[in-house]
Amino acid sequence: MLKYLIIPLADNSVSFCQYNSKQAHNLVTVGLLEKAVLWAMKSNLTIQFVYPREPIPANISDLISSINHADIVPCDADSRNLLADADIVVVENWESLNGYEFIKGQSYVVRTSLTELLVNKKLLKALLSKVFRINIVLLDIPYINETALKDYDDLLHELIPDIVSEYTYGHQVQINVLTDRLVLNRMNNCNAGYESVTLAPNGNFYVCPAFYFNAMESIGDLEKGLDIKNPLLYKLNHAPICRSCDAWQCKRCVWLNKKITGEINTPSHEQCSVAHIERNASRDLLLALREIDSELLSQVEIPVIDYLDPFDNIINKIY
Repeated sequence: MLKYLIIPLADNSVSFCQYNSKQAHNLVTVGLLEKAVLWAMKSNLTIQFVYPREPIPANISDLISSINHADIVPCDADSRNLLADADIVVVENWESLNGYEFIKGQSYVVRTSLTELLVNKKLLKALLSKVFRINIVLLDIPYINETALKDYDDLLHELIPDIVSEYTYGHQVQINVLTDRLVLNRMNNCNAGYESVTLAPNGNFYVCPAFYFNAMESIGDLEKGLDIKNPLLYKLNHAPICRSCDAWQCKRCVWLNKKITGEINTPSHEQCSVAHIERNASRDLLLALREIDSELLSQVEIPVIDYLDPFDNIINKIY
């Protein structure tokens, strides 16, 4: 069931996932926002506002301040007050982190290619002691090859001693690609189209911001309501490969599914392989943490597997 309404406040609102925003400003109108707030309240949804770098007009800010919501803000936003109170801060380039003043209780999203991540791994390691949570968003998943997958695996294992060190000092830092799997007992996916939908500045609903920014089909508007074709396809129990998978930290991105495989409920080889490399590295992190405290995460078990793509595993069993 729906829980969240995501509202990019402008066409150049920061991206917090794999998609890229537009250059044009095209700010949402106050009238549209008022209707959206009323619709969300009637539907009992929490609104997540996504901000551009530029300041938002006072009348829009006042409306936002009057309701319960979450703020997703670019790290170089002009408003210092907005940054200080943000629920999620998005970093779109590594250069902006030099000298950046982190707030330890905040969550940070780092959008990066794998190549850039490898180049900046020292900076990533330094972040572990400065923040509460880091979400790594890999922008080039559709293009990752076997060599890149090996490089990613090596990087994740290189981070394990640093995370263990933080735990030793009592700082249980979270980094989505390694620590999320340790605390989950079921899939914790993005669930766009099932638990969340997006209202774009043009007044139309979309499965998620990526569908809007890539000019894909809308799923209704505020006047007529939602019209999601084949809504069951967005649910985990209608995703045959994913529903029996235990890479529970995987975002199961429906936009990437549609982009690469053409099917909302079918993941690509690349997305599955990345998720299982993270899952396997999480297992090694778990074993390393238990070396410093045998009772730590005692209820967690991550079995050994011999595949990265569940589809390959299914095919091998058949033949």
